[in-house]
Amino acid sequence: MHFLDQAKIFIRSGAGGPGAVSFRREKFIEYGGPDGGNGGKGGDIVFEAVEGLNTLIDFRYTQHFKAPRGSNGAGSNRTGAGGDDLIIRVPIGTQIISEDKEHVLADFTEPGKRVVFLRGGDGGRGNASYKSSTNRAPRQHGMGWPGEEMWVWLRLKLLADAGLVGLPNAGKSTFINAVTNAKAKVGAYPFTTIRPQLGVVSHKGLEFVLADIPGLIEGAAEGAGVGDRFLGHIERCRVILHLVDASGDDPVGAYKIVRKELEKYGADLTDKVEIIGLNKMDAVEPADLKKIATKLKRASKSEILMLSGASGEGIPAVLDRLTEAVGPAARAAGGAGEEDKGWSPI
Repeated sequence: MHFLDQAKIFIRSGAGGPGAVSFRREKFIEYGGPDGGNGGKGGDIVFEAVEGLNTLIDFRYTQHFKAPRGSNGAGSNRTGAGGDDLIIRVPIGTQIISEDKEHVLADFTEPGKRVVFLRGGDGGRGNASYKSSTNRAPRQHGMGWPGEEMWVWLRLKLLADAGLVGLPNAGKSTFINAVTNAKAKVGAYPFTTIRPQLGVVSHKGLEFVLADIPGLIEGAAEGAGVGDRFLGHIERCRVILHLVDASGDDPVGAYKIVRKELEKYGADLTDKVEIIGLNKMDAVEPADLKKIATKLKRASKSEILMLSGASGEGIPAVLDRLTEAVGPAARAAGGAGEEDKGWSPI
């Protein structure tokens, strides 16, 4: 399935139905009078977050959503039927943003969350409601209130416990393939990953969700490369795993470039717990690897974990740190023993 994380759609709630003009005329009944019923209410536009969706691809092909209008009122004081609500199902993590992209109008972070986004118009009054002591046979009626309409953006921010960042070819895809059931594309050229990947890590009886985003390059915040568009997918992560290519020309410089882009993006990404992994340790001589790790530790003021996504060396230690940092978000594999272990479900 093709991944799409943003889409622009048009939504319109239903208009109210018009009221009826009717008079009661029955045999043997001396006085009739107005009996026109009110019109029905228009349908609402309702958004609902559902499980099992992880892309907005459906909104590429269907971009206009209009709820049905209410039915007309009828004689015998019958109110018209209300229009059915139009329920738009979106993936968990979806945000509804104004057309100018300046305001977040709704945020769906929990399964089952429903928001009545646009309310349908009320039905018009029938002529029975206009009857008074001085107007015994009214012929006026209400036409019903119009619905609401607007263009909005849908933006999907994946819900993951940990996020992978790094320059292109830092080995992120190889790592997520090694520790999850994801099937990320791996290649010896930049930007092999062009869309975010999600995988579930199972480690020592616990599980958490790991997200891999396309590699960042210098100037990503200004749109270079794939830009910073996909950084939104790690805004909700509790911890960031920053992979640095030990076999690169300047590992310390690579680390600083990514940190600079995270700072430019904002959203408190630089305040999140960061675990630094010096990847591809099997491609560097041990003496050189030690020097690189020392320089990187001095630059980052953090502990450096050495690993190889290809051979698997050092990965268990990295997963230990990730599990510890994710903390309460981890859950027992298979759903058993969650309370005993002190973990709460994702």
